[in-house]
Amino acid sequence: MLFIRIIKRVFASIVAFSAIGFASVTVVAQDNVLRVAVVANASSGELTFAGIPQVVARDSLFIDALAKLNYRVEWVPVSTAAVATLVNESFASGKIQFAFYGDLPSLILNASGVNTRLVVPGSVGNNVYLVVPKDSTAKTIGDLKGKRIALHRGRPWEATFAKLVASEGLGLRDFRIMNLNPQAGAAAVSAGNVDGFFTLSDAHVLNEKGVGKIIWSTKVAPVSWRMRAELWGAEAFINANPEITQLLATATVRAMHWVSQEENQSDYIREQARLGMPESIIRQDILDDNIPWTDYWSPLISHGLFEHYHALNEYAVSAKLVRKPVATEQLIDSRFVPAAIQALQLESYWLPLEGRE
Repeated sequence: MLFIRIIKRVFASIVAFSAIGFASVTVVAQDNVLRVAVVANASSGELTFAGIPQVVARDSLFIDALAKLNYRVEWVPVSTAAVATLVNESFASGKIQFAFYGDLPSLILNASGVNTRLVVPGSVGNNVYLVVPKDSTAKTIGDLKGKRIALHRGRPWEATFAKLVASEGLGLRDFRIMNLNPQAGAAAVSAGNVDGFFTLSDAHVLNEKGVGKIIWSTKVAPVSWRMRAELWGAEAFINANPEITQLLATATVRAMHWVSQEENQSDYIREQARLGMPESIIRQDILDDNIPWTDYWSPLISHGLFEHYHALNEYAVSAKLVRKPVATEQLIDSRFVPAAIQALQLESYWLPLEGRE
């Protein structure tokens, strides 16, 4: 418990510093360069992207349209180990105008006084998993009460973990939370130094290696429990440059449309494997019998999206990750997706996912 309190105090100090030091920064695109942060690996001068941004990056329509406005795009790579910290610091210091990243860090940033807006929703959400050591007898989260759980605090999947434990009538205080990033968490559960590990698709790697086993995932939970990653933009830049924002939003929706077509599924997964995760693992993670491939990539701004962020607000306040909630209606900018869908003539392509609970 002392360790958790220390982590919370340190985290609160970082947020407070960001609010005091950077909240008044004016976000501009220096030298007419649109800087977008993405999860990516940089090797030999070449970026290997994660997710939808890889499709946007090769979109000649987007690149040419930016050029006509005397702009070019620069992709700013961030590592999976520190996405939230790096992106939030970059937004706060005005070094980027947009980022593809997670829901909880975005909410925390806005609570600190640095205003960003959700421009295009991501897919229906990323799956999250509970892994235990290979020899563990635990079968549910309840079996791990009082045990050591590796969980990277402040990352999007923390809220999902809270929902899981609450479903068993428990809270975070019922566990010994070890604040470890995914790499350290994987090593800890493999060595048996923790009793559980809450993480993303790397859970399947641990399972295949025989050093851990998955005992729960969001595939058996309501869709709203999934971790969300969206396209976020600096509010000041969006308001000053709605035309450029629309170009990026339209390119993002166009990329989601391309990926959502069944004939492109294998190509997309093959490209994702360049980031280092085997195709077999990617398929186990994102293919879902309950959600058709087309619907999985829906960018629609729905009632469920607002409900997700309402619930996230409540959790962030209750967990003392933020001092007060952020108005959900202000977080989501609903102007750009409908315009993109109309421009691309996709009005009847995606249907609302309401009720898919």
